[in-house]
Amino acid sequence: MNTSTQSALTVFMLVKSLPAWLELPSDARQRALQEHVVPLLERHREQVRLRLFDVEFYVARVTDVWMWEADNHQAYEALIEALRDTPFWDRYFQIVEILPGVEANHL
Repeated sequence: MNTSTQSALTVFMLVKSLPAWLELPSDARQRALQEHVVPLLERHREQVRLRLFDVEFYVARVTDVWMWEADNHQAYEALIEALRDTPFWDRYFQIVEILPGVEANHL
């Protein structure tokens, strides 16, 4: 693997959507994302990336996995600190588990 493209940190956030999120119509969900999440991603786009995975089709404990890739721990921590000040943290989604790691370089 080319280490120049490898993130310093990958974090898998296991989250469960809460009734406040599920009760919103689709257009309101999109507005909430645009208002609260997109600006954070834009502000940190040089150092932190987010990928979203739906898993509610296969498991009951969580509905989504948010995969964060960060160039350094400080950038990730700054983005998450800002995210905690939005309704996405504990109002729209319950953060069930946070699994940080670094990609194994065994091959």
